[in-house]
Amino acid sequence: MPGLVTQLINLFASMLLLLSFALLAQRRVLSLIHLFTLQGATLVLSTTVMAYFTEQPHLYYSAALTFLLKVVMIPWLLHRLIVRLNVRWDVETLINIPTTMLAGIGLVIFAFALATPISQMAGTLTRSTLGIALASVLLSFLMMIVRRKAIPQVIGFLAMENGLFFAATSATYGMPLVVELGVALDILVGTFIFGIFFFHIREQFESLDIRHMEKLKED
Repeated sequence: MPGLVTQLINLFASMLLLLSFALLAQRRVLSLIHLFTLQGATLVLSTTVMAYFTEQPHLYYSAALTFLLKVVMIPWLLHRLIVRLNVRWDVETLINIPTTMLAGIGLVIFAFALATPISQMAGTLTRSTLGIALASVLLSFLMMIVRRKAIPQVIGFLAMENGLFFAATSATYGMPLVVELGVALDILVGTFIFGIFFFHIREQFESLDIRHMEKLKED
């Protein structure tokens, strides 16, 4: 049975990493939201599997909370935002996609090299996924750096939190429930604040390109 759960979690970890690369390569905002939703669904499945095989009841609550926030509420809010703001255009990047993907591969190699000594000290069955979780976080951070528009950067931030959540559930069998509730509330409130922020940027500059903010001068 431990071998089965390890294989399943490794499968979900591989899916999470592939989705991180897909987010990095995607050029349409609507497709970014769909990929983020798939990442959330992957987290729900992996957390549910961990809860079943490790007999950790609080992980079921984590899976339910993840489904509610990252598969239902946040994608719905992002869909409403892009409809209201009419931002279905292609995503602009600072560097071209092939160069970005090469940089992403380099970050994955760095993440595995960094996580190997740490994972060897772990005692859980899924310690091998730590490198993939760290790689997903770094790829999401790279996505935030190379995007010019505000909405893709926010999706990159949310995807980064997905990688951290996967590391917590797979390597340590989850955080205390009160901590997860606090993080979930912060993410939900942050999403609402980002939405208000988008509307203010659009009203001021008639665009969501964050380069316009560099033109602001102090009085």
